[in-house]
Order: sequence, then structure tokens, then C-alpha cells
Amino acid sequence: MLLRMSTLLLRTLREDPADAEVPSHRLLLRAGYIRRAAPGGYTWLPLGKLVLDRITEVVRAELVAIGDQEVHFPALLPAEPYRTSGRWTEYGDDIFTLADRRGAEHLLAPTHEEMAALLVKDLFTSYRDFPVTLFQVQTKFRDEARPRAGLLRGREFLMKDAYSFDLDEAGLREAYGRHRAAYQRIFDRLGLDYTVVRAMSGAMGGSASEEFLAATPVGEDTFVGCTSCDFAANTEAVATRVPSAGDPSAQPAVEVHDTPETPTIASLVELANARRLGGRDGWTAADTLKNVVLSVRRPGADRAELLVVGLPGDREVDLKRLGAALHPAQVTVFEEWAEHPELVRGYIGPQLLDKLGIRYLVDPRVVTGSAWLTGANEPGRHATDVVCGRDFTPDGTIEAADVRAGDPCPECDAGELTIRRGIEIGHIFQLGRRFTDAFAVEVLGPAGKPVRPTMGCYGIGVSRAVAAVAEQHHDDRGLVWPAAVAPCDVHLVVAGKGPQLDAALELGGRLAAAGLRVLVDDRTHVSAGVKFTDAELIGIPRAVVVGRRLAEGYVELRERAGDGRTELPLDGLVDRLVHEVRQVRASLV
Repeated sequence: MLLRMSTLLLRTLREDPADAEVPSHRLLLRAGYIRRAAPGGYTWLPLGKLVLDRITEVVRAELVAIGDQEVHFPALLPAEPYRTSGRWTEYGDDIFTLADRRGAEHLLAPTHEEMAALLVKDLFTSYRDFPVTLFQVQTKFRDEARPRAGLLRGREFLMKDAYSFDLDEAGLREAYGRHRAAYQRIFDRLGLDYTVVRAMSGAMGGSASEEFLAATPVGEDTFVGCTSCDFAANTEAVATRVPSAGDPSAQPAVEVHDTPETPTIASLVELANARRLGGRDGWTAADTLKNVVLSVRRPGADRAELLVVGLPGDREVDLKRLGAALHPAQVTVFEEWAEHPELVRGYIGPQLLDKLGIRYLVDPRVVTGSAWLTGANEPGRHATDVVCGRDFTPDGTIEAADVRAGDPCPECDAGELTIRRGIEIGHIFQLGRRFTDAFAVEVLGPAGKPVRPTMGCYGIGVSRAVAAVAEQHHDDRGLVWPAAVAPCDVHLVVAGKGPQLDAALELGGRLAAAGLRVLVDDRTHVSAGVKFTDAELIGIPRAVVVGRRLAEGYVELRERAGDGRTELPLDGLVDRLVHEVRQVRASLV
């Protein structure tokens, strides 16, 4: 393949676009790989499409190697299967819905579990047909409220999704492990620094799931690791270490205190220590019980209901963790105080919530027998020694508090948690029988009785992976593509006209004939300085400069990563480059 920049659909930008928020968005736009078409939607220009296709090829090759079979479902889907599974309602405003000319409702597919289950039900009748795994690379749609960060959070994106069907749980675990290993090979080949973490299953459901997160400071996911063991998890899936319960009757009686102008935890702790409330000093925020009021709207509900979450005062509610725990309900911070005068803002305690009929969930640290300094449900008043299991009884526990660096590891006694940010590039699920139950998928088993298959689901954000690679592989001058995903193997820069241009085109033709992908900057209306700047911005691994020493039979080879520069004789250059590229390709398989 030989591309000439004089005719290529490519426009580089000297300045950062005003709306580009993260490095991948900024550099992919500046280097001419993508162009914004609509909020959350991008046109792939030729160089960008080459990168997208190369990543797709890696994904497809690894899945075919483990026996997956490729299919292609429609993107426009009827509503009825999603109503049957319950996800038409669960997805809420996150899906694009529309009606055809006859009034029949449809959606633009966010994912295809329903279609895969129905296809297997339609085609397979016997246990002899199993196991089977189907995969596709397909455009998906999500109605993101705030599309941002270029390819990282869009409304339309390319995704690989695979669906395994097995007759028992042992088969599901084997399929899950097979795909987990394939994902590791895929992301290794793409040159990504990633971590496999425990995750929440969300809208997919199922018994277990893991995410593959590419580490980057701009990632929207926060994940933890342990300093002592191999525990790693998305913060949404971190379980709090629960302290031992105590005897509620062993605690002192409740005392109510005047605490004027203490609507915040900091002001309350300062006053409690100054007045030695409850006959003690040394109060800290962790000794207080903060009660946060939230609005929870369940799918299909006409109105939201109130929820109060109780947690130690040194913690904040993490709305992502809370939303994951309450999925598919939507959670927002409560604001309608005037409509609920029974809730005294800044002085809410758990003592009256059950009488008010308000659901009350607490952090796992709020155990039976624990005593707290908390609101007395009166303006300017707090209470000490409010005891869980004596003075209030929660409706349950919930993981809603923020996770912090230094928190104890939930898996071992020795380690502490560290926190990093990352981009979700893959997610695998042991779905179980949610969808085969919904559609009554049954086949005749080996004992002559009906058997209901169990499913796994395995997704990779292909277009998101382009951005993830760009986030991890760039410098202050531009992109630095790994060899496995670069749009071309060699970038020929013509530093001059006449003989230099002719020599570059002849060299490019020979390299392309040998199977290399070559980009030639043959533009005659721009300076050599602009060409060098563009070459660094575009980020192809090798640049060959055909310039002033051509008359002596020499060209310059520049390595984009590491800035290596070497002058080489033109004679024998084709054989050298072909050999090096073939070696790299062989090492990536």
C-alpha cells in the first residue's frame, strides 16, 4: 500500500482544537485521523480508518483462534425482545428509540444479548450443537447525556461483542477463561498498559465480571490495587472491610445537645471537642454519622423516592459507586427541601427515618452496637451515643462511600489500597441464564430432558481502543504509534524537489511492492520544516528523510519512539526495512 500526502484526505492542524479535552482527542484531530461530525460522533479519515482496521484485525484474529464464529446482527432492532428481557425499561434514557412508519417501536442497539439468545433458540435444538460462541464487530449506540473526550465517550462507537453458550456452569467458566486469555493477548499485541480488575455487572447482570482498564490519568474509571497481594478492582466493586459488631445495650444512653450553627461535619467536630459532648474529647469526623438524602428513580416509575444513606462523616458519597449498587435505578442528589420540612437539613439523624417511611441504608462500617454523633432531627441540635441496633435499625447496607488510597485491602491483612485511573477497553461477564430464561431457550440434553444453556458475554471497545493507545503512546510533539496499530510502517519525507521526490516515490513503490504500508509526503507546496512537524504529529514508527545527502547515496532514518537518527546508504535500504518490519510483525503474532 502506497499513500501520497499530495492526494490523501488529510489536514493537519497547528493548534489544539478548542473543544479537545484529553490528549487522544486533541492529537487525533490535529493529526488528521478523525473529524467531528456531531456531538459524540466522528468521521474516520483514511489514516484513522487504517488504525481502526488494524485493531479490528488483531481482535478478530485472536477470537477466531479460540473458535469463535463471526456473525453480524442488525443495528436497528425491534423493541419487543428488549421489553421481554426488561432492558427496554432498565436502559431508560441511555438508548435511542424510534418508531417506524407503522408506529412499531425500535431501538438503535446498545448491545446484542437478546439477539444472540434468540438466534441460538432459532437454530439449535440439541446438546450436540454446544458449546458455541458467536462474535461480531458492530456499531453501537448510547444516548450519552454529555458526550466528551472524543472517542472515549461518544454516542456512536465500534465494539466487538461475543456471546458464549454452554450447557453447564463448568463450560461457562471455561469459555470465560478462554476469552480472558484472548483479551490479554489482544491488549498485549496493541501495546497497551492495562490491568484486569473486578467489576460490577450493571445492565448485563450475571454472577461475575472483570474489566480491562488501560491506565491513564484522564480515564473515567477509578481502580484500586493492593500493595501486598494481587487484588485489583474497579472502585465500584470494592467491598469495605467490616468491623466487629458490639453489644448495643453496653453503650451509654442517647444525649441531645444544643449545637447551633453546625451544619457541616467540620463545624460539628470543632464544637464537640470544645464542649466535650457526651463527656469525651478527641472527636473526629469518623465518629460522626453523616446522613445524605438522595432521590432514586426506578425504571418506568412516575416519580422518584427518597433514600437516606448513612456513612461515617469522614467519607463522601461516591455517586458512581452508589449508582452501580442501585442499578438500574437512577440516583441524584436531593434538592427539594421545601417539599419535605420533616427533613432538617444539616441536622438529620437516623432515629426517625423509619417512622417517616424513608428507606435508610448504611455504610458497612455502621455495624450493630456502634455509637455515633449524629443529627437530632431538630434545627441546631445533635445527639451523642446514637447506637445502631438500639436507637435505629437500618434497612440494609450499601457500598456508597468513596474509596481512598491507604484504605485496608479487603482481601489480605497486610496491604493498603493504591488508586489509579483508567479507560475501560474490555469487559467480560459470566451472564448465566438471565437471557436464556427470558426467551425460554432450551435444547434436548444428553439424558433426553430439556436443558437451558448458560451465557457469557465479552466486549471490547474497538474505537475506544484507538483512543486508549493514543493516550498511552504520545509525546509533546504528537502521536507515537506502536508498530501493531500504526497506519503505515514507513513515512517517507521528501526534503526537496526534483531528484529527491523521484527517489522517494521510487523507494516507496519498492517498499509497497514488498508488502509494507508506506506514506510518502510528496507535497511540493509546503516546506521541509512543516513536513517534519507533520511526521512527528502523525506518529508513524519510522520516517525516512530523502534530502540533501541523496546525491551521495544516503538517506536519514528517524525512529519516532526514542528519537533515534541514523544516516544509511540508499542501496540496501529496502531489504533492511522489509526485514525489520517483518521481524516486528512476527513478534506481534
